[in-house]
Amino acid sequence: MRQHNLMKLIVCVLAIIGIFVAFVKPLAFSIRQGLDLQGGTHVVLEAEDTDIAKVNDDAMNRVVTIMEKRVNSLGLTEPIIQREGERRVIIELPGVKDPDAAIKTIGKTAMLEFKDEEGNTVLTGTDLKNATAATNQQSGQNVVNLEFSDEGATKFADLTTKNVGRTIAILLDGEVLTAPNVREPILGGRAEITGQKTLEEAQNLAIVLRSGALPVKVNIIETRTVGPSLGQDSKDKSVFAFAVGIGAVLLFMLLFYRLSGFIADVALMAYTIMLLGLLYLLDATLTLPGVAGIILSIGMAVDANVLIFEHFKEEYQIQGKTLRLSMDAGFKRAFTTIFDSNITTIIAAGVLFFLGTGTIRGFAITLGLGTMLSMFTAITLSQYLLKLMINAKISENPGAYGANGYMLWKKEDLKHEQA
Repeated sequence: MRQHNLMKLIVCVLAIIGIFVAFVKPLAFSIRQGLDLQGGTHVVLEAEDTDIAKVNDDAMNRVVTIMEKRVNSLGLTEPIIQREGERRVIIELPGVKDPDAAIKTIGKTAMLEFKDEEGNTVLTGTDLKNATAATNQQSGQNVVNLEFSDEGATKFADLTTKNVGRTIAILLDGEVLTAPNVREPILGGRAEITGQKTLEEAQNLAIVLRSGALPVKVNIIETRTVGPSLGQDSKDKSVFAFAVGIGAVLLFMLLFYRLSGFIADVALMAYTIMLLGLLYLLDATLTLPGVAGIILSIGMAVDANVLIFEHFKEEYQIQGKTLRLSMDAGFKRAFTTIFDSNITTIIAAGVLFFLGTGTIRGFAITLGLGTMLSMFTAITLSQYLLKLMINAKISENPGAYGANGYMLWKKEDLKHEQA
């Protein structure tokens, strides 16, 4: 029986340590990283009432949808677009190479108009079916090719037929992009916008035209750029803080609780891998506050073990129970305290998640998940491994388990006080 428990303990401990060493770094770096860890651009847009369109809930939902289309078309990695309050939209563009071009693209109202010489608007962006960027093989110019819907093609054919020999102005957000002279009727439902200096500029224009015009006017009220070097510096400091934090906790538990502390350290390794794996599976975005939440939850995971081991010591020294019975009683006595404290933390994390925005929600997610996992590993995994260790009788000395030697009062003094 003793050998059986010893073998199970060795297999479990070696498996957990091996998985931790092999996967902690790959998992940590495979989790999606936020703006503050890899650099990029943070943009805050605010909608504004005009005589033409008023801001309402439906209009803001459409703004978010259109912004998602535009940003996703830019080919960026894991952008974040979310609504804040009644009139604002927050856009985070991690890893963006040209912040000015990205901001210009996503911030355009994109109201496309085709006007005759009298200034009458005949077609708008709602008549478009598609818009693509290309380089004209004959002229070498960067152009945007427009394809109209069936109704739009009919309108465009009628417009060009009536204006042969005259100019047609193509405007975007009230600014004239081009004003070509109509030589003959265009019946194919296609048109071309010229005047783009680079192919990238033509591609950005095609993006905003494809995504459609915004239903309301939006203004860029805040932009913040985090450089790649600053993001890398933040990442390096986060890795260092994580390593120092978990290293200090592991050392503390070994020094104060010896073999029991070793079991807590092994459970902490399992907890860390489980938390990182869960964040990866949930496709969570890891930010600096999120890293802080992980480090904080590591401390809370050990805090649960400290409560258990202190009750364990009391049961052994004061009540005179065996190691096995003291350990069982320690877990039972500590459970209520651990459960109550963790539940209040989970409630606080829930409030932060549902009422907070951006990085605050990231902190809430890591703190909430970490708290639940820490409670699980402290109550189940630590207890299971400690039972195996005591049953395997690795040491007959209670001090090896941290069961004595650290009480503030001797057993006799404490009994005298109670009497």
